Amino acid sequence: MSNRRDLLRWQFDLVWSLSQVHFEALTDDDTHWAPARVSWTVHRGTDDVWRPDFAEIEPDPIPVPTIGWLTWHIGWWWSSAIAHAEGRPVPERTEVHWPGDTVAALARLAALREQWLVILDGAGDAELDAPASYPWPADAGLTVAHLAAWVAAELMKNVSEIGQLRLLRAAGPAR
Repeated sequence: MSNRRDLLRWQFDLVWSLSQVHFEALTDDDTHWAPARVSWTVHRGTDDVWRPDFAEIEPDPIPVPTIGWLTWHIGWWWSSAIAHAEGRPVPERTEVHWPGDTVAALARLAALREQWLVILDGAGDAELDAPASYPWPADAGLTVAHLAAWVAAELMKNVSEIGQLRLLRAAGPAR
């Protein structure tokens, strides 16, 4: 039994449980609400595939993401982290699409959670000490344990953004 793995699992479970406060309350109207004049969202193409707004270099001002965009973003980085941890090629950003509605987006995140738990629960000290080159450069000297800590931190950040957007929408416009 790995004390580090147990701590990483505890951290991840805490973040996931906090995410449910917001995920369980989301509606399609929340997910597509544009919180600002300059925002990034997801769009359905003529091929019925949902793609996100994106720029390789962040524009100025930085667009405020919609909840739909944030759920796409989580799906992108998390599926990439899982692929890396499993030794598979990390998908290109353009290969990761938004599922099409809030229920499907949350189901996708729940499925990614299950895939992540298989990786996390199966990791012993040797696996946690293995080099990881996602999402940082290969020469950064970081490990799978760092990747697991980053997954929890990135999820917490994105869930906080989702929660803030949900609360702002529910509270209504400023007076």
